[in-house]
Amino acid sequence: MEDRGGGGGSFVAVRRISHGLDRSNTCNTTSAEVVAGSAAWLGRGLSCVCVQGREGDSRPSFDLTPAQEHCLQKLQNRLDIAYDSSIPGHQEALRALWKAAFPEEELRDIISEQWKEMGWQGKDPSTDFRGGGFISLENLLYFARNFPKSFQDLLRKQEGVRGRAMWEYPFAVAGVNITFMLIQMLDLESVKPQSFVGATFLKLLSENESAFDLLYCITFKLMDHQWLAMHASYMDFNAVMKSTRRQLERELLQEDITRLEELPSYNLLSR
Repeated sequence: MEDRGGGGGSFVAVRRISHGLDRSNTCNTTSAEVVAGSAAWLGRGLSCVCVQGREGDSRPSFDLTPAQEHCLQKLQNRLDIAYDSSIPGHQEALRALWKAAFPEEELRDIISEQWKEMGWQGKDPSTDFRGGGFISLENLLYFARNFPKSFQDLLRKQEGVRGRAMWEYPFAVAGVNITFMLIQMLDLESVKPQSFVGATFLKLLSENESAFDLLYCITFKLMDHQWLAMHASYMDFNAVMKSTRRQLERELLQEDITRLEELPSYNLLSR
């Protein structure tokens, strides 16, 4: 994966998508994550094997139940789908997103300057989907359909101080970056999770097949909340994303969390 932030380049993170990806057990977990997660999870039925790293670091590796393996494989199949404008279903999903965002305004063409109103970088949103693939479009559509008030609030920057600038961060491509960040944070391209956060999420996913989409909605709202709290500007986007990730990891590792709806940041959402 290649991460491109603000600072004059593309605003969208770039992730290479290939069908039948050979997923290795690469690990991005820091020792701090292991310490933070151990107290919460080792006593809760997760089978953890620590793997010795090249520099002596102990890396957790988790054995999955058949149900967790099945749910992870289904989600990974979604991750492998690139957005393809030649597929009618993909175009229909894109048009549905526009209708959910701007129900009173007709989209004149699938390639249109109108898309910039939603925060895409150009008139063809497909050029921005390289960061998250088709699932990033599915995430946005799920958000619009299940939490329409929060979706509209973020799209139109309706929360926070009066006169909040529309250019603070582009809504749509920020959403693609959130998909990208969650894929990395949750180790979703590995054969099995390599962090306590990833293992926690798979337990939640096995009980709710929409867990990734729901976590996306929570994360988007949390990111905007952090943005306002940090009085951020466009150039602070990466810092806000890092802060959002740290807060999300802390909440996922709380010992009493059994459903995503129990995360403190879930309460930021409104339908």
